Amino acid sequence: MEAYAVVKTGGKQYRVIAGDSLQVDRLAAEVGAKIELTPVLAVSDGKALRIGAPEVKDAKVTAEVIKHMRGTKVVAFKKKRRKGYSKKIGHRQELTVLKIGSIQ
Repeated sequence: MEAYAVVKTGGKQYRVIAGDSLQVDRLAAEVGAKIELTPVLAVSDGKALRIGAPEVKDAKVTAEVIKHMRGTKVVAFKKKRRKGYSKKIGHRQELTVLKIGSIQ
């Protein structure tokens, strides 16, 4: 089994493996920058799993910012039947693509 970690960013949790590509909510980092993802909630070396309470001390997950992009359009459509009310709104989420480097 491969080493993996569970990290939290943008209010969401992601299970990552070294070499993975990952889309997360927009981060304030330049393209090509090396960043450290914190907090690390759990980390496994392939044999043993360490779970933090709430985070694992001295665990590191490093990543590189590949690009910034916008996601697909998400449409929210509201309607009330027989009332003549309908409302269509949508947005495109700002995303950052990360390449996971190392898990320690």
